[in-house]
Amino acid sequence: MFYEEDDSTRTEEPRRRAVELFRRAYEAQSEKRYEEAVELYRRSIETYPTAEAHTFLGWVYSFEGRYTEAIDECLAAIRVDATFGNPYNDIGSYLIAQGDLWTCVRWFRRALLAPRYESYAFPHFNLGRVYEQRHRPLDAARHYGLALEEEPGFTQAAKALRRVQARLN
Repeated sequence: MFYEEDDSTRTEEPRRRAVELFRRAYEAQSEKRYEEAVELYRRSIETYPTAEAHTFLGWVYSFEGRYTEAIDECLAAIRVDATFGNPYNDIGSYLIAQGDLWTCVRWFRRALLAPRYESYAFPHFNLGRVYEQRHRPLDAARHYGLALEEEPGFTQAAKALRRVQARLN
């Protein structure tokens, strides 16, 4: 009789190693050991690619102003798992950092549509920032307000909403 492993058995160990590498990478990133974090995220991706590892690798690149590489990692994350919202929001943020206040809107809107996202407050807040910079205060106020609905303790969104409301009065 021939025994064939199913996919879940074959991928269990690589997935476990990748999660451990990701954990170590995040720890290094948190301690601002970016070179080590990059190496560990890359090893995690080589072991078992995840949208999270690609996204967080991109995040580290962004700390160094390497926005093109950061965007490339986010695009790789989306190819791995299009339901994960973080890379969409991150691409929009990197585009803002590069001065693109137009293309970023599409990415924030896609983040808001992603089914797997922990905080929709961030893309709303970022849309508020963009609309405020583009002199669209009503749209900015709406998105700052939506950010606060999602996360009532979001201090930056509360301050931004008050600032925009003061200009409207």
